[in-house]
Amino acid sequence: MKSNEKTAIILGATGLTGSILLHLLLHHKSYKKVLLFSRSSSGQTHEKLEEHIIDLQQLQDYKNKFVANDVFCCIGTTKAKTPNKALYKKIDYGIPVAAAQLCKENCCNTFIVISALRANAGSSIFYNKVKGEMEQKVIEQRIAKFHILQPSLIAGKREEKRIGEWIGKQFMTLFNFLFIGDLKKYRSIHAKTIAEAMVWLANNTYDKVKIESDEIIQLVSDNYGRNRT
Repeated sequence: MKSNEKTAIILGATGLTGSILLHLLLHHKSYKKVLLFSRSSSGQTHEKLEEHIIDLQQLQDYKNKFVANDVFCCIGTTKAKTPNKALYKKIDYGIPVAAAQLCKENCCNTFIVISALRANAGSSIFYNKVKGEMEQKVIEQRIAKFHILQPSLIAGKREEKRIGEWIGKQFMTLFNFLFIGDLKKYRSIHAKTIAEAMVWLANNTYDKVKIESDEIIQLVSDNYGRNRT
């Protein structure tokens, strides 16, 4: 496909990684339009940008508008922000799965979703289990091209305050160097690194479906010519 011909969809563009991804796509030569499906406005204006302010839990109602070449799903909440487990699952499982199903139904070429390290449908830990079940359902859609990113703790400046997460980030920043060998995957990873990997994956060929945190960092380092964490 020629430059400036593709349309992208972002779910979760107001979050940390999603907002960085939005900036990258708006300034990427391959995209002529970027559609946002969000519960609130990104607050940005751009000639390529088209926003749909909706209830993301009713995403199927917007099937006729959910048409793009590449779909990026950055949806995610936390235990602290969403302590109700049923609601948590509606967000972290329900929205990405609905997006993947729409991708399949509307023949979108590419679906890239952020999951989490240690996602496992068989886990006894609820939050890991939900992510794992989401991954399984995405895989079942058999979309032409899809990737599941499994980052460790995501670093970067958030507008919202997450005290527990902030403490964790400070710890990881100080002790990342201790995670070597098989433990490298547990190092914190910057949101920009994840966003850059998503854009690169959408526009290039990569043979792995599930990509763990250290592999994301290496992918960006190899293709952007610098080391990122």
